Amino acid sequence: MALLNSSLSVSTPTNASLPNLPFFRDRPRSLPCRKIIEMHKKFNFCSTSISKPTSENGFCRRDLLLFGLSSSFVLSIPSLGSLAEEELKTATMVDEINAYSYTYPVELSPANFAFKWVESRKPERYSSAAPLSPDARLRIVSERVDFTDNLIISVTIGPPNSMYIKSKDKSTWAAKDVADSVLSDKSALRVTSSQRLAESSVLDTHSSNIDGEPYWYYEYLVRKSPTKIVGESNIYRHYVASTAERDGFLYSINASTLGAQWNTMGPFLQKTVESFRLLSPTRDYVPPYKDPWRFW
Repeated sequence: MALLNSSLSVSTPTNASLPNLPFFRDRPRSLPCRKIIEMHKKFNFCSTSISKPTSENGFCRRDLLLFGLSSSFVLSIPSLGSLAEEELKTATMVDEINAYSYTYPVELSPANFAFKWVESRKPERYSSAAPLSPDARLRIVSERVDFTDNLIISVTIGPPNSMYIKSKDKSTWAAKDVADSVLSDKSALRVTSSQRLAESSVLDTHSSNIDGEPYWYYEYLVRKSPTKIVGESNIYRHYVASTAERDGFLYSINASTLGAQWNTMGPFLQKTVESFRLLSPTRDYVPPYKDPWRFW
C-alpha cells in the first residue's frame, strides 16, 4: 500500500453551505452555565448517551462504531463556509493486494480543518478478510475510520448475488440490481438476504463507463438501531458507494457518516467514492478466488 499526497478543488453550487452542528443539545439543565462554557471551549463537542447493547439485539462492537455510539462524544464541526471557497487536500490509498485505489480527504484549507483517519483494517487478501455476514460472501478487505467525525471508508469484495444479478454480461447490469446484490450480503446478523436488504433504503442509483469498464453508483440509508432505547427513525447512517466487477467478484467502496452530519461531510465522501478505480494487477495482486482456504 502506498500513500501519495495530492490536491483537488471541490466545487459545488454556491448555496451549498455547511451548517454548524449543535453544541450540548442534550445537556442537563442543572449543569452550571460556567461549566458548560468551559467544556465547550475545551472539547467543542456535543454529548450523547449510550446504553450497553444486549445479546438479544445481536450487535457486535463494530455495529456500535458504525452508528457512532461506541463513544460518548461526537465532535461538533466548526463552520467550514462554502465548499466552493475551500480547497480540499487529499491523499491516495493504493491497495496492490486487491488492485484498486481511491483518494480521501485529509485537510480543508483555509479553514484549518484536519480529518483524523485511523487505518482500522489494513489491506488483506479476500480469503483472510473479515466477513460482513455469517455466510462470509461479502468481506471487508480494507477500512479507515475517523472516530472523531464519525466517518468510515471501507472496501468490500464479494460474489454477485444471483437473486438480483442473473446475467453474466455485466454490461447489462442495472445499478439498482448491483446495489441490491451488495446490500443483501451486508449484515452481521443471521438473517435472510431479503431481511438484510430491508435494513437499507436505496435513495439513488446510476452507472458510468470509465476506461471501458462499468461502475455502478448508489446512495442509501441504514436505519437499523443497535439499542432498544433508540428508535430507528432517530439514528441512521448515510452511505454513498461505488461497485465494479473483476474476475467474477464485485469490488465496492462504501463511505458513510451519521445522517445528521451528511450536509457537512457528504460532499467529501462523494468525492472519495467517485475516485474509486480498479487498477491493473501487479505481481502483488491476489485474486479473490485464489487459495480460499488461506487465512493469513
